[in-house]
Amino acid sequence: MNQEIYNLLEEKYNQFNQLEFIASDPISIPHLFDKKEDIEIAGFLVATIAWGQRKSIINNGKKMVELMDLAPYDFIMNHSENDLKRLGKFVHRTFNSTDLTFFMQSLHHIYTKHGGLENVFALYPNDMKKSIHHFKQVFFEIEHPKRTQKHIADPLKKSSAKRINMYLRWMCRKDKRGVDFGIWNAIEPTNLMCPLDVHSGNVARKLGLLNRKQNDWQAVEELTSQLRIFDKNDPVKYDFSLFGLGIFEGF
Repeated sequence: MNQEIYNLLEEKYNQFNQLEFIASDPISIPHLFDKKEDIEIAGFLVATIAWGQRKSIINNGKKMVELMDLAPYDFIMNHSENDLKRLGKFVHRTFNSTDLTFFMQSLHHIYTKHGGLENVFALYPNDMKKSIHHFKQVFFEIEHPKRTQKHIADPLKKSSAKRINMYLRWMCRKDKRGVDFGIWNAIEPTNLMCPLDVHSGNVARKLGLLNRKQNDWQAVEELTSQLRIFDKNDPVKYDFSLFGLGIFEGF
């Protein structure tokens, strides 16, 4: 273990894993809720659109849950066709009302036929590559617009699945610091994979934690294996460190 890198990762983890972090991050959207199902649905929706400017992500995340009457689970379970029409003007970059409408329908299917989001991801609790691939299969097992498939990543197609890995971090990590929720028990934090994007990838390479040049699933596996050297039980806690160094400190 490189003690200097370990100390830096720990320092930045403690610096950025604070309640003050929430307001400027997409995780602020699920933090509007207390009920498990509301949290996991709102978290999934905002994680799905978490690319681009953070302010825009948060604003559009708020719009989504407002369109659901600030009651995501109730809306998913009980919406009518007329209720879906109100989604007609929603757009976040390439994610539009067609995509959001299908997401409502698919989530209804998941909660009525598969026991909810956690149940679907939990089929492969020790292998996030298989877990995320299985989730995508279930998500699109009902009739769907072809265009919407691009909004759910698939590691079997080499995607880094950054947004889904981030979402799983939110749901599964249990550190009682108030940022991540830790409301899912079926997947242990030790099995999570580190969210990887341009910023965290660049920081990881500068720190010597990642050699692969592409930000794909192979890079996710390489980076996460390195982070497990520093904390085998909770490797993705260092997502806070890599993200903070890249976004807030321009490392």
